[in-house]
Amino acid sequence: MANNLTEKKNWPVALTIAGSDSGGGAGIQADLKTFAACGVHGTSAIACVTAQNPRRVLAIAPCSARLVRQQLTAVWEELPPRAVKTGMLYSAANLRAVADFFTAHTGRSPVALVVDPLLVATSGAALLAAPARRVLIDRLLPLATLVTPNLDEVAALLGKRPRSADEMREAARALHRRFGCAVLVKGGHLQGAEAIDIFFDGQREMALAAPRVPGVRTHGTGCTYSAAICAALALGRPLPAAVQIGKRFITSAIAHSSRVGRHFVLGWTAVRPARR
Repeated sequence: MANNLTEKKNWPVALTIAGSDSGGGAGIQADLKTFAACGVHGTSAIACVTAQNPRRVLAIAPCSARLVRQQLTAVWEELPPRAVKTGMLYSAANLRAVADFFTAHTGRSPVALVVDPLLVATSGAALLAAPARRVLIDRLLPLATLVTPNLDEVAALLGKRPRSADEMREAARALHRRFGCAVLVKGGHLQGAEAIDIFFDGQREMALAAPRVPGVRTHGTGCTYSAAICAALALGRPLPAAVQIGKRFITSAIAHSSRVGRHFVLGWTAVRPARR
C-alpha cells in the first residue's frame, strides 16, 4: 500500500480568487470545474457571494477582507499554488487584501497571476464597485502576469472600445505599456465568423482565432478561459502556450455545451485535459 501511495500522481495546485455563482455557470464554480478538467487541483478563496442565474444577477454580498486573507493564508500554508487567477473581487477592500497578500507571499517564489478584470456582467450588472476600479488599476494589474479583458473591459480601462482586430492589437499594446504585463484582449463580442483574441507580451503577438459556434449563448466563458490558462501555467507551460491551451479549451467547451433548463452551460467535462 505504501508503495502505491508514493507512486500516486502529484497534482499541481491552482488557486482561484473570485465570486461564487449560485447558477453554477461562472465564477468559482466554473473555475473549479475547469481546473479539474485540466488536471490540476483547484483551491479557492471566495471574495463575494452572488445570487444569480444565467439571465441576471439578483444580489451581491462581498466577503470581508479579513475572511479573504484568511482563506488565502489557509491555502498557502498547506497547498501553495503554482498559478493564481482572480475574477470577481468586487470591493476595494478585497482588492487591496489580495494585492497585499500576493506581494507579501510571492516575492521569493514567483507565482503566475492571471487577472480577469471583471467589471460588468453580460446582463449589465456591475461586478466591481466604483471605488474598487482605482485599486484594480493601481495595485492589482501591475502585479499581473497576464490580464484578460473583454472589449467592454478594455473600454473601461482605456476609454475606447475596440471595434476591429487592428484596434484590439492597439489596445493590447496600450495596456502592456500601461501595466507592464502580458495582455489577452478577448474579441468574442465582435461580429464575424470567427472569435478572434489578441495576445501581446511586449515581444510576441499572437492572433488566436476559432470558428463561432452558431445558436449557442453561454455564461461564464471569460471565467473558464482565464481558468484554463491558469491551469496550464500551473502545469508548467510557458505563457504563450498556456494562452493557446486556454483558447482551445474554451472553444471546445462552447462546442460541447449542453442545455440545462432554458439555458446552455459549457461542456467542461467533454474537454480533454492539457498535457504536461
